[in-house]
Amino acid sequence: MRILLTTAATVAMVGGFHGAAMAQTTSSNTAGSVTTTDHLEGANYFDLESSLPFKAPDFSKISEDDYLPAFKAAMAIQKGEIQRIIDNPEPPTFENTIVALEKSGRMLGRVSAVFFHLTGADTTDKLDEIDAEISPKLSAHSDSITLNPELFARVKAVYDNRAAMSMTPEDAKLLEDTYDGMVHAGAELTDTQRERVKEINTELSTVTTEFAQSARNAMADQPVFFDSREELAGLSEADITAAADLAKEEGQPGKFAIALQNTTQQPLLPSMENRAAREKLFMASYHRADGTTDIDTRPLVARIAELRAEKAALFGQPDWASYTMYDRMVDSPQAALEFMGQMVPALAETQRREGAMLTEKIAEEGGDYEVKPWDWYRYSNMIKAERYQVDDDEVMKYFQLDKVLEDGVFYAANKLYGLTFERRTDLPVYNDDVWVYTVKDADGSDMGLFYFDPFQRASKRGGAWMSNFVDQSFLWDEKPVIYNVLNIPKAPKGEPQLVSFDWVETAFHEFGHALHGFFADQTYPSLSGTATARDFVEYPSQVNEMWATYPEVLQNYAKNYKTGETIPTELVDKILASSKFNQGYDFGEVLEAALLDMKWHALSKDEAAAIDTPEKVSAYETKSLKDLGLEIELVPPRYRTTYFNHIFSGPTGYSSGYYSYLWTQMLDRDSRAWFLENGGLTRANGDHYRDTVLSRGGTMDYGEMYRNFANRDPDVQYMLVALGLADESIDDGPRIAGEPGEQGQ
Repeated sequence: MRILLTTAATVAMVGGFHGAAMAQTTSSNTAGSVTTTDHLEGANYFDLESSLPFKAPDFSKISEDDYLPAFKAAMAIQKGEIQRIIDNPEPPTFENTIVALEKSGRMLGRVSAVFFHLTGADTTDKLDEIDAEISPKLSAHSDSITLNPELFARVKAVYDNRAAMSMTPEDAKLLEDTYDGMVHAGAELTDTQRERVKEINTELSTVTTEFAQSARNAMADQPVFFDSREELAGLSEADITAAADLAKEEGQPGKFAIALQNTTQQPLLPSMENRAAREKLFMASYHRADGTTDIDTRPLVARIAELRAEKAALFGQPDWASYTMYDRMVDSPQAALEFMGQMVPALAETQRREGAMLTEKIAEEGGDYEVKPWDWYRYSNMIKAERYQVDDDEVMKYFQLDKVLEDGVFYAANKLYGLTFERRTDLPVYNDDVWVYTVKDADGSDMGLFYFDPFQRASKRGGAWMSNFVDQSFLWDEKPVIYNVLNIPKAPKGEPQLVSFDWVETAFHEFGHALHGFFADQTYPSLSGTATARDFVEYPSQVNEMWATYPEVLQNYAKNYKTGETIPTELVDKILASSKFNQGYDFGEVLEAALLDMKWHALSKDEAAAIDTPEKVSAYETKSLKDLGLEIELVPPRYRTTYFNHIFSGPTGYSSGYYSYLWTQMLDRDSRAWFLENGGLTRANGDHYRDTVLSRGGTMDYGEMYRNFANRDPDVQYMLVALGLADESIDDGPRIAGEPGEQGQ
């Protein structure tokens, strides 16, 4: 997804006036009244715009020593720009105040876009140190702008005079978002309240950065060790070799090590025959960062929750969720909880039914125990294989990574939108595993650059995401430079790079975000592309997953790497039929995480302050999960509190927003039905979706945007049917793949 997660919120607050659009703001640019000559500390890569095509970063010229001086110089430059807006003797106008503010921070956008990408995708100890040092400074810098009373007075003067002004709809939306964002930041608070907000923001930037680094270290720096090959029985020879190599790298030759991935469940568990080994791997994942080892994020969680609740109270809001959902498509925690709550009864029954079925399967296999989370996928996969005859290893033979991307993802984009892609090797990259493409529109004109970073590595945080190095805008005549980041385990040298079907869907998903960025058609960077509400931004990416199993697309890319044979129709049918199986776990763990997020952020100031020890953090999590009415001991949440990066990394992140994956899944399922009702994979459908949704950025009401596309409001029944939680009489078509597709969710 767009980097609105771990480090993104830190990036976002640099420009910080536009709510959900803030991540784009950091790529906003200066007013031009300050030049790089204002940087007096000597030459620095970030002083000037890149000379590479599309202003892509020149990684061959960037040194880690550039970042701190660049950040400091860039903040000083932007402060000068802001002061000139304030000191302008002319009466405040849209152009000399709102547009000038939008233009400020060009150098800061350049350095932030590169730095915070690397801290997520390819970090080092030094980058982490810089991150810890600069994040509170960026928070203070953002506050010096958003909480500046003299600047707000000019913004308010323009806003109050808006009825008498001649503006385009996008102008009006920029004015509204600028004003609302500053009010939401605290512009109308008392001096004392504003000072406290500044203190809270600075501390939040520090503790959330520490949380992000600790959660990553608990995953990347704490692999699970095994003493013998026998413990890893059932794994492929390649997986066992990789485990031996990792143990050797970790200084324990002769042993075997498995690196954790970001979610509670671990991908190797289903293949492991040794139950004790399965339990060991699962429990290491489940207990990471909870004090079981030397990493414990619970004190950080307690402090984050307390600071957020206190900040909400300063704004007169009962809790952080109520405060932060002001600009969402779903505008209150009550509405989000009502939406999710309607799924709980059927889901709880499904979990109990599936759990009993798995315990029966265990008995059939000679086991004398009830199913536990570390057993679930092993035995559900057995039942799935028997019921649908889907062999995951067999399926992977049809999904070779380069073909998935070029003959699948790109092919669908060509058929829907007329896009073409040219691989290039002349541009510097930050890691040798990164692929780069020029993207061309249907008329042959350049649209921008696409960077693809597919492989897992210790220097990369878990999950999958999308963001921009350069945002589209007519204000600066800039085309987008976009990247997708995945975490696919890299095949041993000399072996074909095959991927699971989950990663196939993830590749389509993340490129859906990329399309949202490439089709941006906005004047202002802070409204461009994926600069939309948290509970809308995942929608276009989820829709794009549907093409992964569309027959015409499959036939073009899903070919056996040995024989060249196209994936058989009957195997595809089995994959699709099996997609509704195991929803008690697959959907349940996501819903539980979303509800847990709301529980943490529905705390009042006093309630949050009372959770003041690590033990109380654990107790609150346990109680919150049990209150859900779901089978949480059978199906733990996708992320536990101690490594829930989405909601505790960054001052805002996806806090009170994890429900967005479910809300946008509802929009997605309704949209898939529309596509199928209207002929599927056609240029007419693609162009209509591009015109009504993908090109609109954050410039209009999301409900109106959806109705312009589908000519109706979305219907939740399509999602419930797809999950097997509602009557099959409403059908979203035979070409719909399973849930969810994004490994980073």
